[in-house]
Amino acid sequence: MPSESQPKGQQKVNPSPAKRPTGKPKKQSSYLFGSKYVTYVLIVLLFLPFLMSLLNPDGNLEKIALSQMVQDVRSESVKEIEVAGNDVKVTYSDDTQKIARKEDGQELVNVFDAAGVDIGSTQVTVKDISMGDIFTQLAIEILPLLLMIGALIFLFMRFGPGQQGIMNIGRSKARLFVKGKQNVSFKDVGGMDEAKKELEEIVDFLKNPKKYTKVGARTPKGVLLVGPAGTGKTLLARAVAGEANVQFLSIAGSEFMEMLVGVGASRVRDLFETAKKIAPAIIFIDEIDAIGRMRGRSGAGGGHDEREQTLNQILVEMDGFSQNDNVIVMAATNRGDMLDPALVRPGRFDRRVMVGLPDLEERKYILSIHAKAKPINTNVDWDRVAKRLVGFSGADIENMLNEAAIAVARDTRDSITMEDIEEASLKVKMGRSKKRLFDEHERKMTAYHEAGHAIVAHLSPAADPVHRISIVSRGRALGFTLTPPEKDKIQTTKTELIDQIAVYFGGRAAEILVFDELTAGASNDIQRATSMARAMVVEYGMSDLGPMNFEPEYEMSDYSKAYSEPQTISDALQEKVDAEIKKIIDTAQERALSLLKKNEKKLREVSEKLLEVESLDAEEFEKLMGTPKARA
Repeated sequence: MPSESQPKGQQKVNPSPAKRPTGKPKKQSSYLFGSKYVTYVLIVLLFLPFLMSLLNPDGNLEKIALSQMVQDVRSESVKEIEVAGNDVKVTYSDDTQKIARKEDGQELVNVFDAAGVDIGSTQVTVKDISMGDIFTQLAIEILPLLLMIGALIFLFMRFGPGQQGIMNIGRSKARLFVKGKQNVSFKDVGGMDEAKKELEEIVDFLKNPKKYTKVGARTPKGVLLVGPAGTGKTLLARAVAGEANVQFLSIAGSEFMEMLVGVGASRVRDLFETAKKIAPAIIFIDEIDAIGRMRGRSGAGGGHDEREQTLNQILVEMDGFSQNDNVIVMAATNRGDMLDPALVRPGRFDRRVMVGLPDLEERKYILSIHAKAKPINTNVDWDRVAKRLVGFSGADIENMLNEAAIAVARDTRDSITMEDIEEASLKVKMGRSKKRLFDEHERKMTAYHEAGHAIVAHLSPAADPVHRISIVSRGRALGFTLTPPEKDKIQTTKTELIDQIAVYFGGRAAEILVFDELTAGASNDIQRATSMARAMVVEYGMSDLGPMNFEPEYEMSDYSKAYSEPQTISDALQEKVDAEIKKIIDTAQERALSLLKKNEKKLREVSEKLLEVESLDAEEFEKLMGTPKARA
């Protein structure tokens, strides 16, 4: 798919309900109040009392009674006394300090006279610093209060009306793409012809609503785009807005949620109110499964949490549309099975548009879109590239060509070659190649393992053809054998599945045949083979147990059964299921071992060639093996 760059005219939608600007966003009143340092200021103010206590060390001195101070003066252990208001700081001969406190209006001289101590005849120095320290005392006692008041004023000025923040936390965070500035249309969306045809009616309704209302047609409330990640659901929604030339409000499902209760529902109300004021418009909610998951599954208690309140508000708002509101809600998800039934029923999301992976012709179109701005070498065969990319999404294709362009720029070359595209496709799907320091024995075992996969695939008529074999490590794999389908498939037959399981065991069979040893490198092959065999028995009915589904059944028809234990098959029947799965796996492994025994010479030839050149493409492999059998 084309890259989803942000169209011109995007702005943040957070106006007051009374007035909704559609032009440029309003500037902040000042740099200070819009500063990112507001958080740091608040943290400093929070710890201000502690900081001020550090500026007043006298607060940490030991407190003594006036009588004790008089006793210490009489014993000639005091060398200095400082009077600051009612506080009397006493410094002893060993330079330790203590503090006493006299009563209001009480004179220190009278205290000594009453005790019969002539302070004038002692060696004690008495200082009265009450007046000189008055400003310090005021600062210590009053400044924190003034700063707290200032902080409150700051918060109200920063987050008051017209500003973004606490006072407006319930406002929608949707981004508005201004009408007339949409630079994405259906021609920019590669493939998805069926989806685009279905959405053309939505575009026509937004352009010509009277055409439908005069014959009694109801306004489509919502369109749900369902498909794998990276297939262009968001881009398709923006293309609808561009084709219809209407306002486009975009928000992610997670942006409704906050820590505070009720914020999500408030933002939903604000979003729909905004859309009605600027109608005709499209509201687009990306990743709607973040808030639209089936209710009653949030925990053991099934509590009415914040997410459910937000979902309930969306349901209410979609029901509240009048016939001529001229607002359509579009949403995208790759987990359509998780959505609440009340959300996807007719009258809310009226249409469900499936956005799948692109087929051959659609991949060619997507490649042509992304190749326009890139220097492509004449040796690039786009038909071959498109056939190679079975299973790639639009985002994968864009990323692949971008990686190829990066490689060309890094090597300071002029154009993208077929080799660059091949390497980029491997990097996108399997990760960057790694030059591991292999032990020669490990390298040899890897070569035989990958050759085993390739030869079994080559000799199995229903298996996909070998495209590339390599003992160059990528990701967690020490080597790989690529067998992409020659064409796009919708159905898979039992014969194809059995052959594919045999291919999975080709590497393990080669290890047994050549080295009489087993390695942990086959763990992923075993996992995939087991999953496929289990699906054949449990889901597809491709075993002697017949056409029966053996998966656990979960009852989700009402809240009372939402958390009940799944209904499972009996232990006796489960044993038969396990036995059928094991029979399929054992048969596949024996078949792989038999094929390699009959072609042991070819196995050694392919392995030795891999050890020599590290990678073989389809043509080089077929030169060693000969023309494959006719494929199913």
